[in-house]
Amino acid sequence: MPPFRLPRLPAMQRVLAALAGTALWLCSAAASAAGGLTVLVAEDTAAHSEFVRQLRETQEAGSRFSLIHVPGGEAGDALPPGTGITVAVGMAAARSAIDRPGQDPLVLAMLSRLDYESLKGTAALRRPERQIGVLLREPAMADQLALIDAVLPAKRRLGIVATAESEPVVSELQRAGQGWELQVEYAPDAKSLAAVLRMLVSHSDALLVLPDKIGDSQAAALAVLRAGATAGLPVFGTNDGLVRSGGLAAAVSTPGQLARQARSLGVKLSQAGGATGVRVEAATPSTVRVNTNVARVLGLRLPDERELTARVAAIR
Repeated sequence: MPPFRLPRLPAMQRVLAALAGTALWLCSAAASAAGGLTVLVAEDTAAHSEFVRQLRETQEAGSRFSLIHVPGGEAGDALPPGTGITVAVGMAAARSAIDRPGQDPLVLAMLSRLDYESLKGTAALRRPERQIGVLLREPAMADQLALIDAVLPAKRRLGIVATAESEPVVSELQRAGQGWELQVEYAPDAKSLAAVLRMLVSHSDALLVLPDKIGDSQAAALAVLRAGATAGLPVFGTNDGLVRSGGLAAAVSTPGQLARQARSLGVKLSQAGGATGVRVEAATPSTVRVNTNVARVLGLRLPDERELTARVAAIR
């Protein structure tokens, strides 16, 4: 057996630095766990309840878990200061949390991109006095494009109906859509939606429903689905509901996945020490949902959801 030799000094320094970094991460995570987790909720939806349940079940044994209900998103100064990491679930809770006193890291979770855009103008996000993380509930537009590419590899013309408020999402889509022919048309009101859709379907291989006012409106989303079905075009979206209602597929993030990411984001914020700022993360990883009945009607033979999920993850 060859004799054991100590690494040369530069190598030893790298080893010690790596060990020190690991120790720092563990100490930071332990400190956050010791401070506990404060969760603010205002809306009693199934997704929010599942998110909170996942956070509670994955909490370290012996560490504090406080659940505070904020009826109607009341003013944050009425809430007790938090310690450890605070997670606000949904838009109403986020509005309460951003003015809440305290220096604890704050995670605003389960927000849509448009929710975040509406909060950006508040003083707490313009001039944050602590570390704030924003966890969007939808995966990045790059994930949606990767899914469409996996399902329709030879197609590049993608039709999108947008509103004036959709501009941040459209901009993200355009940045991610190099090599795609994005047909973006704006519908200022419900009456103009039908005319815009008639124009889009004649120049598109597929339609995409964005997470905006159209995606959040059942009537508007159904109008897009009907237009796609009439023209024989697949419709993609960003949530389970659209797929169940007749969309072909969507890259989504489950409440359980979002809960794990929210906890991880909180630890990252706590590691920043006394620094301040806002960190925004899209939901990742994403899970693909497919409507097999719609695929059959369109004559498409698709890989199963697990394989499509792996293909979307491969772009990162």
